[in-house]
Amino acid sequence: MRRLVMWDIDYTLLRTGGVAARAWRTAFTEVTGVPWRDTPVFAGRTDLDICDDVFAAHGVTDCTPERFFARYVEIVGTLRHEFARHGALMPGVREVLGHLGDRPDVVQTLVTGNVPEVAAAKVAAFGLSGSFDAEVGGYGTDDSVRATLVLRSLQRAEAKYGERFHPVVVGDTVHDVTAALANGAVAVAVATGSTPAAELAAAGAHVVLPDLSDRDAAVRALTTFRAA
Repeated sequence: MRRLVMWDIDYTLLRTGGVAARAWRTAFTEVTGVPWRDTPVFAGRTDLDICDDVFAAHGVTDCTPERFFARYVEIVGTLRHEFARHGALMPGVREVLGHLGDRPDVVQTLVTGNVPEVAAAKVAAFGLSGSFDAEVGGYGTDDSVRATLVLRSLQRAEAKYGERFHPVVVGDTVHDVTAALANGAVAVAVATGSTPAAELAAAGAHVVLPDLSDRDAAVRALTTFRAA
């Protein structure tokens, strides 16, 4: 049985130096006419969930997520050249993706809280688009609950390839870990975001890595560990 390796984007694969957050704030003010005043915690959450939180915090009742996302995607399109300029890949990412991409027993995709167009723009900015079968990914417009994104991705992969997979989720937050566990997936956590390694382990991650700079250790975690 092949492995479906589902990658989170932000602070797992890369960081964008605040460019996406700036686009979010700009789009919100343009679409709602309400000045931005409250910044929620974005890490590990879906864009639908964050959108509901932001609208409620600002008292917005006359705007839909779809309308907001449409403008957000447009603004990201104008700023996408800034992702690589202000951001960076996390350590070891390119090497691990390249190694797994050469293995016939692995399919790589994205499971991210980002809307699909923004996810695509972020990975494209760093030349990573070819590493993933984005068609079978899970995205922030699929559902507010992160675990459902993992399920959607697994369903899409099994429908497309006509086979079952061992699911593996890679992320940097407790949300990634709990979403993996809810779906019987291997949870590989990287302590490259704001969540300490000890907290990721306490959440139930099967493997916790400081980052992906040790390619062999990362590949072993992603391709050999099995969930109980």
